This record gives sequence, C-alpha cells and structure tokens, in this order.
Amino acid sequence: MTAVFSDTTLTKESALNMITEQKQNMIDSWRYRAQLYYLFNGIKNIAKDKRLLIVSFIYIAVCLSIRCFISLDNSPNGFGKKWLFTLITVGVLIGFTYYKGKPMGAGKMMRCFIRIGFVSHVGETPLLMDKKIENGTYYLTFRNVSSIPLSQWQDKREFIESGLNLNITDIKEHGKKYIVITAASGENILPDFIEWDDSYLPYKNFELALGETYTGEVKVNLAVTPHALLAGSTGSGKTILLKLLLMQSLKKGAKVYIADFKGGVDFPRVWHNHDKCIFITDKNDLKNKLDEIVIELHRRKALLSNSDCKDIDEYNHKLRKNLHRIIFACDELAEVTEKSGLDKKQKELVSVIEASLSTILRLGRAMGIHAFLSTQRPSRDVIPGVVVNNSDVRICGRADNVLSEIVLDKVDAADLISKNAQGRFLTNDDVLFQAYWFDDSKL
Repeated sequence: MTAVFSDTTLTKESALNMITEQKQNMIDSWRYRAQLYYLFNGIKNIAKDKRLLIVSFIYIAVCLSIRCFISLDNSPNGFGKKWLFTLITVGVLIGFTYYKGKPMGAGKMMRCFIRIGFVSHVGETPLLMDKKIENGTYYLTFRNVSSIPLSQWQDKREFIESGLNLNITDIKEHGKKYIVITAASGENILPDFIEWDDSYLPYKNFELALGETYTGEVKVNLAVTPHALLAGSTGSGKTILLKLLLMQSLKKGAKVYIADFKGGVDFPRVWHNHDKCIFITDKNDLKNKLDEIVIELHRRKALLSNSDCKDIDEYNHKLRKNLHRIIFACDELAEVTEKSGLDKKQKELVSVIEASLSTILRLGRAMGIHAFLSTQRPSRDVIPGVVVNNSDVRICGRADNVLSEIVLDKVDAADLISKNAQGRFLTNDDVLFQAYWFDDSKL
C-alpha cells in the first residue's frame, strides 16, 4: 500500500512539474515573440518618419564606407576588425530599431498585465505599441496579440487603472488587432462640483455638453445620437442633468415639451414662462401632445423626401430654412409607463402613449425630433425595451445593480459611483464624468 501511494505521489508530482515546465516554455516563447513584434514595430515607425528614414540610410552608407576601408587591410587582424565592425553596426541598427518600436513603459505594462492575470491561456499579454501624451491625456495603443475581447478589457478596467496608475476614460477597438485606451494620470482628481458657464455651450449645431471627464469635456451630438435615457437614484443629480440638456436645447432654438408628473417642484416658474417650453401634467394631454409631435414627424418626413434631403440639417442648409428641432422630455418615465393598478381604459391610454413614443424613438433622428427620458425606478416594467434599444446615449448616476444593469447592460454604475456622489455619471460607452451643475436662473 505504501509503495503504491509513493508511486502515485511521484506520478502526480511529475505531471505537475511537466505542466509547469510547459507553461514556462510557452511564457519564454512569448517573450521572444514579443521582442520580434517590437522590432517590426520599430521598422514600421522608422519607415513612416522621413527624417528617421534618411538618418538610417546615412548611417548605413557611412558604415558601409568604413567597412570597405577596413577591408583594404588583408591581414588576419584586418579580417577580425571587419567582422567586429559589421557586428557592431548591425547591433546598433537593431538596437535603434527596437528602441523606436518599444514605447517607454511597455515592459512595466506587460508585467502589470501578468500580475493582474490579464493574459491569454498561454501567457500572452497585450503589447503597448504606441504611447502619446497630449495636454495631459494619454493615448495608448495596444496590439491585442492575446485576442482578449473588448468586453474583457472593459470588465478589467478597474484592475488596469490600478495597475497602470491611470484614470481611463475610453477603451475602444481599432480594427481587430488593436485596442486604444484614452486616459489621464492616476494623480488627476475628478471635481465633485462644476458650475455651468455659458462658455461651455458647444458651437456645433446641435451638440450638447454633459460635463467633464478626467481628460476633458464630454458632449452628445443629437445629429448622431438623437435620444438619451438618464437614470439614477433619488439625489443622484439626474434631474439637474436633464435640465442642463434642456437649457442648452432652448438656447440653440429647439421647441421643448416637458412631461412633468411630479407637481412641478423641479421646474420653477422661469421654465413655465419660456415661450418655447410646453409643460404637460396629465396623461390625456400627453397623448394629445405626442400625437401632435408624431404628425409633425410625418410632415417633416414628407418634406425631406420631396426635397431629396437625408436629414433636417441638410434640409435647412439646402433650402435655407430654419426648421427647429423638437425635444420631448419626461422627468420620470415610470409615471407614464407604469400600468399596475390601472383599469382597462387607463392601460389602453398608456399603450397609445408608448406607441407614439416608440415612433419618435425609431424615426425621430433625421427629422430633428428627440427624446430625453429620465427614471429612478429599477424595474424593466417601467422602462420599455424600445426605450433602451433606441436610446443611443444611456447615462446612469448613483444606482443599485438592477437599475445599472437595465440601463447600461452592466452593474458598473453601482461599482464605480460612490453612494454619496451627486452629479457623477457613467455612460453606456464607459465614460465616467462629473455633470455640470445648472442653476435655473441661467435659463
């Protein structure tokens, strides 16, 4: 029995040693291949830079001339000098090429990825191929040799930030081989409060400012991403963010419809007195106003079709018109879509409202008709699928896991935003920002 046990133990130890040795061999093989990647990256960088390319050719020409001169010495010492000089020349050229291909800090980042387990099953890590710093913003390009999907980069975001001492504002794919990270130094601190100033108003036709990230201002362009879904628990600052977007829309000449079923406490008199601001306070009125907007949508659709224009901007430019944009805003979507406790007639009314809202969300972009919807209720029953699916901009403030998952398709808002934060938001594109604080008097 003892002998059998001993043999079994030896077999297990041998198998474990073999696995460890194989793994180490794969890691060593990967390190050699990584050096080759940097060498080829250096060749590519030199080829792109005319100045470096000229310097390289001059260096090679000078070295060849010196080697020819050394070749005149036919003695044994001359032969040795010739090959020693050749080795030094080639070594310097390879070293310079490698230096131009491996950005500063690349080795540290490799070790960081290994430390946090951000590697493939054979130990391959992403390789830093380019590093640029502009106005304090880091642009890091990684060759995704390990084929780690973008979703895993986003899931490991906190670990990468901690390991590299960075505040990441954006992670995106560049083709299938590269990942580009935009970040700021980990020493940067995002302010807890930023007061709105009219100088922040974007100059582009219908671009709206949201707030600031670690690396600068974050904006939304309604011509590209026409609808927004805002969410957050009570006191998270979502109503102020909604009003910030509406204020800018009014300043840019839009007509704004606001469905407010909270008694008007969040919208003081200055809003009601604005000539382009229309308030809706009951569901029957809401149905009628949405019907008006849908009728206008189809009218504009015919105008664009007859004028051979793809959207409202082209129509206004081509025909020198001033067709204004229309914004429909709802401060608490649950007050509109909640059906529990309603009788049959009331449920039918809600269904008609949802149908009109769906039309606006699906067809409104080209016609310059947009929806800004806000909620604090963590329930799929009050956030219809059509709202989530057609809201290109989804923003979540302080929230629980359920609300974050519904709005962003992940629980990151619950993880990345502290429980006492106000005005701190995360977008569905993983942009963390501090929203501008807006005082109603600035309307």
